[in-house]
Amino acid sequence: MITETEKIEEFVEHFIKKTDGLFLIEVKSAPGNKITVLLDGDKGVTIDNCTAVNKALYKFIEETQLFGENNFSLEVSSFGVDRPLVLLRQYKKNIGRTVEVVLTDGEKLEGKLLDANEEQIIIEQKTGKGNKMTTKTTTILFNQIKHTTVLITF
Repeated sequence: MITETEKIEEFVEHFIKKTDGLFLIEVKSAPGNKITVLLDGDKGVTIDNCTAVNKALYKFIEETQLFGENNFSLEVSSFGVDRPLVLLRQYKKNIGRTVEVVLTDGEKLEGKLLDANEEQIIIEQKTGKGNKMTTKTTTILFNQIKHTTVLITF
């Protein structure tokens, strides 16, 4: 049997197909029918994107009486830069940016994301300063990664 969360995922996936570059990261359901939908986009996510998804999804939930007569709360938001990357599409979107990769053994690596495919990512790491600066590329398999976050640089 399909769950309420799966029905919401299906609806959102279908709805955002019409929106260039948007994709669903996650639908979370908490006690009390609190639904949180996290979106990302190849070119970012706007407030208008979130509002459109929220309105359409709210109407869908009401019309299908997904939660019967029970109340529900709905939040649709962008993934946020402080959250770890989840999908390969997010890694590809962030090629060229500086990332911090925490490995399953706890080691932290920082570098510029150069490439990502189904099996691995490649980062460029710089060490030292001035004339003594060295650059190396490091290949990291996805099964070695605990999580990866984009570092914000100013």
